[in-house]
Amino acid sequence: DDIRTRNLAAIIKLGIKMLNFNLIAAISENFGIGVKGELPWRLRSELKYFSSTTRRRLDRKKQNVVIMGRKTYFAIPEDKRPLSDRLNVVLSTTFKTTDLPENVLLYPNLETAMEHLEQSDLSQQIETVWLIGGGGVYKEAIVSPRCNRIYLTKILRQYECDTFFPEIPADFQEVELDQEIPRGIQEEA
Repeated sequence: DDIRTRNLAAIIKLGIKMLNFNLIAAISENFGIGVKGELPWRLRSELKYFSSTTRRRLDRKKQNVVIMGRKTYFAIPEDKRPLSDRLNVVLSTTFKTTDLPENVLLYPNLETAMEHLEQSDLSQQIETVWLIGGGGVYKEAIVSPRCNRIYLTKILRQYECDTFFPEIPADFQEVELDQEIPRGIQEEA
């Protein structure tokens, strides 16, 4: 915790802006997030919450970024990708830019993507960066000093999964919910 604080203080003191990100995920009771490249559940209210949260901006002149792994990108229904009203970034070492639409950025790893976003002309246009999966991206991101917050929806049921959200490091603490986040247990038929 002290190291993270010192590094951020040094970065601020030097006037270098370090671009941070938030993680957002829905997890089952056993921390499952996926099975065979798909979500194990169909929860309309959760998809609506995800969409509104990753789109929400205070400054309408800026945009939010969603960063995801290749499998997560292709798990999004074809008619819904790239995700609208957000800059989409895909992480892959096997893809070529020709495999993706022109308006989707491709990077080999998370740190390269973040460095490019903060050093390019895009940096002044970005409000919030959201990491939206999958398991490997979350695992790398959750231990990064750039990881600011984790927005988790806990689905109160066990699902058979083959992809899981990583263990949350001890230096994270639960905080008050944002006003826009629904409180209490949400039920869906």
